[in-house]
Amino acid sequence: MALKPRSPSLSRRDKLGTSLSEINVTPFIDVMLVLLVIFMVTAPMMQSGIGVNLPQAETESAPAEEGLTITITKDRFIHLESSVININLLERRIQDHFAGKAKKIVFIQGDEDLSYGFIVDVFDAIRKAGVEKIGIITEPKVAKTRPQRK
Repeated sequence: MALKPRSPSLSRRDKLGTSLSEINVTPFIDVMLVLLVIFMVTAPMMQSGIGVNLPQAETESAPAEEGLTITITKDRFIHLESSVININLLERRIQDHFAGKAKKIVFIQGDEDLSYGFIVDVFDAIRKAGVEKIGIITEPKVAKTRPQRK
């Protein structure tokens, strides 16, 4: 029995040295691109605000960054920061919010279908809490175009 001479190209060391010398990142990039597309599509849907139909005015009003914004829905739900509160607790919550602050400014973002009496009750609770300035947030009026006659 004679031993066959081994060729240097078929040695075991050469086979192991060439396999898996680099990591294949193509599947990783594919997964990342799919996740990026999913987040880009779903991110605008996740930004849900409180549904309020603001009244329109000719002058534009926007809240300042330093004030507190209170949102009142058509169903008379009062949203303060991220929670819904009762009008009876509004005064105390506003006092807690402005404790130790020099400027006390509140902006009301109320639905246009709310009754005037309810808005006055909210104003009264805010004034009792010691707020000096109260603003109302509105939308700018949309100019109505009249049809042209020929």
